[in-house]
Amino acid sequence: MNIAILGAGIIGVTTAYELAADGHTVTVFERHTSIGEEASFANAGIIAAAGCVSDWSAPGIAGKLGRQILTSNAPLRMARPLRAADLGWMRRWLTASRSANASVNQTRLMRLALYSQHRMREISASMAYTFDRSDGYMVLLRSEKNRRQIQPGLAALRELGVPFHEISATEARQVEYALHPLTDLAGAIYFPQDEVANCRQFAIILRDAAEQLGARFEFSKSVASIDLTQPATLRIANEDSPRRFDAIVVCAGVQSASLLAPLGIRLPLRPVYGYSISAHIPESLNAPRSGVMDEHYKVTITRLGQRVRVAGAAEIGGRPGHMDDGAIRKLYKVLADWFPAAGRLSKGVQVWKGASPALPDGSPVLGPSGIPGLWLNLGHGASGWTLACGSARILADQIGGRMPHIDIEGLGLERLMGSGQ
Repeated sequence: MNIAILGAGIIGVTTAYELAADGHTVTVFERHTSIGEEASFANAGIIAAAGCVSDWSAPGIAGKLGRQILTSNAPLRMARPLRAADLGWMRRWLTASRSANASVNQTRLMRLALYSQHRMREISASMAYTFDRSDGYMVLLRSEKNRRQIQPGLAALRELGVPFHEISATEARQVEYALHPLTDLAGAIYFPQDEVANCRQFAIILRDAAEQLGARFEFSKSVASIDLTQPATLRIANEDSPRRFDAIVVCAGVQSASLLAPLGIRLPLRPVYGYSISAHIPESLNAPRSGVMDEHYKVTITRLGQRVRVAGAAEIGGRPGHMDDGAIRKLYKVLADWFPAAGRLSKGVQVWKGASPALPDGSPVLGPSGIPGLWLNLGHGASGWTLACGSARILADQIGGRMPHIDIEGLGLERLMGSGQ
């Protein structure tokens, strides 16, 4: 089949690779000038089913936040003023986190995450490339309250057979020996099979692998519309002639909602902005060995080659060019609490803000759109890097008429029908 993919973030690139590996003719359209210019650019780099345990969309998180939702300590931040669409999204998020189905949704996400980890390792092993990568991931618990709050998520991981260890503060500091000895630590959860890897670096490598399989990438190409009467027809901005394909896969991040709305597919997809700071590591012994997450502040600290990256915050209703000083200060604070000498902060610090396309219940949408020839792989939120390889393989299997390797119940568009924008 001749297939167009809209978007060259980590979701679009992995989809291009899987479809090209299956023998399809693939063309990727990207409105930016390069690979992974948005949510894939400077994210935390965590590849972990454990992320579903303490993510801001986890079951009951709305109740845990309480009045914190308007403070600088809240994992989910609200910009001012909020638009109607953002308020509507927030209401749906609150409903989803309190729903009886919330735990089922988290289990579904963890199943996809585990499969995606497996697929990423298969792809990596098949290619003669190396990229910044390290094993192990630890959730740091500042208090006994943190320990109690994380137990429901750990129970779900046990049911799925995910290996982890509940360890003491002393044991945590033996694994991550650079942790600051004076910062209060009640214990930690250690995930030996989770990992940290450079998302954008992997995307660039996979683009090269996809091109070797025949895929084409066209940059600075903004898709103006998808023709409703001819669902596999694209109109590219500033091009006179339409582009026709056998199938189209929409992986265009936040832009996906505006492309799909004229076709009658109205998704509650909103940008959730994350922040990160990245700095050179002057002395290796003072930096994390792999990756940690501060459960209280929902901030991660990861080692990516010779750089340390601190990432966190989830901002609803923000603007791409506006940096929230409070969010940035929180990243510096958490770094100082745990690894005060890890990064050279006097110069060369990269400060980044990027938008992840998120749905209120935290799960992506994979599969057919209900319109012949139009497929969806979007809405992964902050878990895009964790879920990318598995989502791409599932979609490629669906397009090829094969049964996916895992149960994908609840990941289709049907769960969102009628939810609107």
